[in-house]
Amino acid sequence: MKTIILSLISGAGCGFLFGFLRLPVPAPPTLAGIAGIVGIFLGYSMVVLIRR
Repeated sequence: MKTIILSLISGAGCGFLFGFLRLPVPAPPTLAGIAGIVGIFLGYSMVVLIRR
């Protein structure tokens, strides 16, 4: 849980920095894009579990 919280804090810090510097956010701006990233992670996790 500590890793998740630290990741969220560092992500928010990066997002703040990108906004402050007026740079485009290097992440999908839609829910469909975020769902795609989650899908990639889940697919990878399934392969790791199968190969055990």
